Amino acid sequence: MSFLLSLSRFIDDLNEKIGHGISWALLLAVIICSGNAVVRYLFNMSSNGWLEIQWYLFAAIFLLATSYTLRRNEHVRIDVVVSHFSKRTQVWIDLIGFIVFLMPATLLILYYGTPYAWISIQNQEVSSNAGGLIVWPVKLLIPLGFILLALQGISEIIKRIGYLKGLVPASAFEKQAATPEEEIAAIKAANQIN
Repeated sequence: MSFLLSLSRFIDDLNEKIGHGISWALLLAVIICSGNAVVRYLFNMSSNGWLEIQWYLFAAIFLLATSYTLRRNEHVRIDVVVSHFSKRTQVWIDLIGFIVFLMPATLLILYYGTPYAWISIQNQEVSSNAGGLIVWPVKLLIPLGFILLALQGISEIIKRIGYLKGLVPASAFEKQAATPEEEIAAIKAANQIN
């Protein structure tokens, strides 16, 4: 089990680094979007290439950040119902959800997404829009994003099993976000500073 826990930590670290790195793509997308809007309204000019690079950046953000979001336990959940159960029952629900829903869906998308991207790479696919960009790099993000998600799913399964065996604390997979009470206290503190 120690090898699996080490593997889980490696996957967590990998997705944490990718998540922090891809966050810069959002800033870049906002800058490009703003610049494109200013040029379009001031000079009545636009470019399909600039529009497509925005779409590509958003695709990268969403596809590469899903594993980071899972790592931080921030995906949409049924906490309203599950929060009434014991921690052990919650972990069993997570474990069943990962094995029965997450992993099969992820592997199915990988099964169909990989050939989809590969055909695009082989054909050196380019956008059909005038002035458009090459398409295959963004299509390659589909299998890459779902490989990372599958790896993070494996990591989460390992951590839940480790918790059930008493080897991993719950803090290893609980939400990283502040509680509503902490957020309210932070807002009050910020208002007192002004």
